[in-house]
Amino acid sequence: MIELLYILACHPVKTICCSFFFPLQMNTLLAILVFFVSVFIFFNRKTRSSKRLPPGSLGLPFLGQSLEFLRAMRSNDGRKWLEQRIRKYGPVSKLNLFGKPAVFIHGQAANKLVFTSDSSGTAQTTAMRAILGDQTLFGLSGHDHKRVRNALMTFLKPESLKAYVGKMDDKVNEHLQVYWQGKREITVLPLMKTLTFNIICSLLFGIEHGIQRDQLLVGFQDMIGGMWSVPINLPFTYYNRSLKASSRVRKIVKGLIRERQTEIKQNHGSPHRDLITSMLNLRNEANDRVITDEEIVQNVMLVMTAGHDTSSVLITFLIRLLATNTAVYTAVCQEQEEIAKSKLRGESLTWEDLAKMKYTWRVALETLRMIPPAFGGFRKALRDIEFDGYIIPKGWQIFWVSSMTQMDEHIFPEPSKFDPGRFENQASIPPYSFIPFGGGPHLCAGYEFAKIETLVTIHYIVTQFTWKLTADDSFTLDPMPTPTRGLPIQIFPRNIM
Repeated sequence: MIELLYILACHPVKTICCSFFFPLQMNTLLAILVFFVSVFIFFNRKTRSSKRLPPGSLGLPFLGQSLEFLRAMRSNDGRKWLEQRIRKYGPVSKLNLFGKPAVFIHGQAANKLVFTSDSSGTAQTTAMRAILGDQTLFGLSGHDHKRVRNALMTFLKPESLKAYVGKMDDKVNEHLQVYWQGKREITVLPLMKTLTFNIICSLLFGIEHGIQRDQLLVGFQDMIGGMWSVPINLPFTYYNRSLKASSRVRKIVKGLIRERQTEIKQNHGSPHRDLITSMLNLRNEANDRVITDEEIVQNVMLVMTAGHDTSSVLITFLIRLLATNTAVYTAVCQEQEEIAKSKLRGESLTWEDLAKMKYTWRVALETLRMIPPAFGGFRKALRDIEFDGYIIPKGWQIFWVSSMTQMDEHIFPEPSKFDPGRFENQASIPPYSFIPFGGGPHLCAGYEFAKIETLVTIHYIVTQFTWKLTADDSFTLDPMPTPTRGLPIQIFPRNIM
């Protein structure tokens, strides 16, 4: 049958008639073709139905439900769009997102499957894989995922990050002095993106102010614009612009790797002064290819993307919350003022100071529960997976969404109520129901980095300024939470000493 279809595709009908079906009339030939095609479709459908695929539709080829999903996200109706699917198809359904068939699953059991099962591997959208590469933590599984994750964790684990609290303290104060001091009104989100980018450049890549960092910023901003886009590579599309920017960013990162390799050979600088140097030294000490140059390039770009967006969104929405919730603001201020008054003037925060910010971090966790920076993500079925009575075919995407459990009233009573007290005893929270940083072996490698960055920033903002919103506090998902107009606020200096 396949050979027949191939011949029909490659040769004119007249040639086929003369070579194979010369004695037959054209009508007879067409009848035979229709018969064979019908049989082919029938058996193909029978095979697929025997796999007990979830209900739902794959929609139009390639596009599927991508455009309607993106529209729902940009109008902040992404979760509502998925809840409608649940009412129509049930807790498990198939769809087509960003050019690939997928199965949407939700709930604690679904989250556990996503973050612990060895039958699924980390996946990326087609656009993300093309922009970042296929050797990031999002593109690797099994031993390779563990190997690269361990290399990243040599720098990102708490024991390593303790030494960088003082440097992060300096960067936050420098930022506030340049962009906040003496200003009457600022726009929070773009400034938080500037801050987190500067911290990443300094601590993770060892790049300070200069032309190189400016070039990296422009390329990076263009690159992330097409991460969640339909992968149609035509001029003037987000995807096309992101691919070009990715090439520029990749070139800069490769240059940084060559610089660090030269410094290591010449014994210049600390072996763990930044993420790139740390990974290169790990490889040298192990005397084998623990991580390749290409893996370093791609995972540096991944860390840059994840660290930049997650922290900047979290800090922005914390500032938004503190402007509208007087009780929470008062409690956060009290905690931070006590820490500030225990310090000598000009003395940096320490790891021990951050450990005292328990209430502030509970406020951050509750903010993440209600407005997670990452709406959801994808895994890839490495083999046929049975879940909830259905089969997720090998090679299909598994689509999960964090807010489906985090806003579930059966798990978090009164989910729309802001209550930091939910996190006083985190052991009481059901496993795999609170997942803004993933879970299990797929817990975000940058979790502690983001925590330090958030706490240091909020400490200095609440002890040096008060503020009020100057626009409505609505937001959209595009695909990350984005406040209306970037959250403009009016700021006022304060001095608690």
